[in-house]
Amino acid sequence: MSDVYIFPPPPRPAVKIEGDNRLFAVRRIFCVGRNYADHAREMGHDPDRELPFFFCKPADALVADGSTIPYPPQTKDLQHEVELVVALRQGGADIARENALEHVFGYGVGIDFTRRDLQQEAKDKKRPWDWGKGFDHSAPCSAIRQMTRHPSSGRITLAVNGQMRQEGDLAQMIWPVADVIAFISASMRLRAGDLIYTGTPAGVGPVSRGDVLSAEVAGVGNLTITIAT
Repeated sequence: MSDVYIFPPPPRPAVKIEGDNRLFAVRRIFCVGRNYADHAREMGHDPDRELPFFFCKPADALVADGSTIPYPPQTKDLQHEVELVVALRQGGADIARENALEHVFGYGVGIDFTRRDLQQEAKDKKRPWDWGKGFDHSAPCSAIRQMTRHPSSGRITLAVNGQMRQEGDLAQMIWPVADVIAFISASMRLRAGDLIYTGTPAGVGPVSRGDVLSAEVAGVGNLTITIAT
């Protein structure tokens, strides 16, 4: 007997795969906090003293490349954070660093939108960040590119209305992709369909209604998002 629901289940979140008509079904979105030293410093932290830490976004916060999204409610300080996104083809627990990249399906370009004022209020009150990070439309992601080379260096940028805001290099990550996968899997089992947003370089800042954001990771892809007027 098949399952019967009292209302139709919601659509399965997914992102496009470059050069493929099939979709990459998404299970969870993990995000790494302060994984670039210059960004950690601009947020007032010492990157030499911190192990990586993580937060999550709901999978249905995903937004496709080329989308126009609304300016979210309850904030006066929506900020951009460009990130390399890792898409997993298989999971596991306690994955060894030297085997971690075998679990990667491909890579994309993402933006971790943040309601910075709500996040700061949560920090001040020692509360979770969920309302500042996990809101609707907060996880734009480009199509996933399958790659035989795992990018460990390369330019990562974000421009707003053609003006460069963020510019860094993947080589500046404090914890590279293999380390990040190993750290997460030591705490909970990863599975196929998980996305990992790997942190952002310095230069995060506010966006306004009508702004057009253009993000790029060299050799991986591009992402364009418009904030509705």
